[in-house]
Amino acid sequence: MTKSEFVDHVADRAQLTKKQAADAVDAMLNTIEDTLKRGSDITFSGFGKFHVTHRGERQGVNPRTGEKITIKAAKAPKFTAGSSLKKSVNG
Repeated sequence: MTKSEFVDHVADRAQLTKKQAADAVDAMLNTIEDTLKRGSDITFSGFGKFHVTHRGERQGVNPRTGEKITIKAAKAPKFTAGSSLKKSVNG
């Protein structure tokens, strides 16, 4: 599903115009992004949790040359599904 299809579904379910739904979806995504940038977590009870993980520096291999390289440490956003979402997806 694309973002525009998602906005269409939100508009239908919430009885909003597509513009209102698009604004709401954008606001939600921007809020999640800003919260993760600050290093905070977002938890939707039963649905899941958005959080930031820390990847340490590690050794890797350039697949083209076979040369060993150092991959620097980085932060990565992560989503962990909640129990209700897992049950829903698994039937």
